[in-house]
Amino acid sequence: MPEPGIILELKDVDLFRGSRQLLQEISLQLRSGEILTVIGPNGAGKTTLVRVALGLLAPSSGSVFCQARISIGYMPQRLFIDPTFPLTVRRFLAMAGKPQRERVLPLLQEVGAAAVVDAPLRNLSGGELQRVLLARALIRDPALLVLDEPVQGVDAHGQMELYQLIAQIRDQRRCAILMVSHDLHLVMAATDRVLCLNRHICCSGTPETVTSHPAYLELFGPQAVQHLALYSHDSSHRHDACADCREGKHVR
Repeated sequence: MPEPGIILELKDVDLFRGSRQLLQEISLQLRSGEILTVIGPNGAGKTTLVRVALGLLAPSSGSVFCQARISIGYMPQRLFIDPTFPLTVRRFLAMAGKPQRERVLPLLQEVGAAAVVDAPLRNLSGGELQRVLLARALIRDPALLVLDEPVQGVDAHGQMELYQLIAQIRDQRRCAILMVSHDLHLVMAATDRVLCLNRHICCSGTPETVTSHPAYLELFGPQAVQHLALYSHDSSHRHDACADCREGKHVR
């Protein structure tokens, strides 16, 4: 059994699609109240890892543990909306079920999107849509919040605001957050631990240790670290040390 406080754990997870290996020897733990961010280039397997963690894909080998009867909120990477479909934000959120309808406005207020409650979903800006999707993910008071590229389609300033909001939600709700991002330069200030993925785990640990790791530099280049200097991370949380990554293999 996992250690107390762990709500999600993957051990030695491999995933094959035909002869192609999508995930290799993935092991991770997520504790209650913690933000863990998975970063990596396009095609690294980040969304695939989320689907395995949520039980939507069965691993070819290894094991996945998720705390029993846990409430999970999920924010997808993309939402495809028929532009001819007259769906307002209020109706979109109310589709979660009748008991949730009275919570629509308070949730939108929590994510800073109350002004668009009666706006057509198709007319929202990128930042407004992401806040609405975040409200939708929170509607059942999740103990585990899974965010797949939560700042998709948002400009740099809006991304920073969204990451600050996500950190604030964790602090207020004390939920665990598993977040996916394609880079680290803005998410750095809003996460406790980072897992750098390129089908296998290249390195993991605090944002500061990951960004100085040779595997991270190889994936993203030295310029990425220069951009990181513009942002700060709250170091008051307790973190695990960065794991070594040798010869492309995850070392526990």
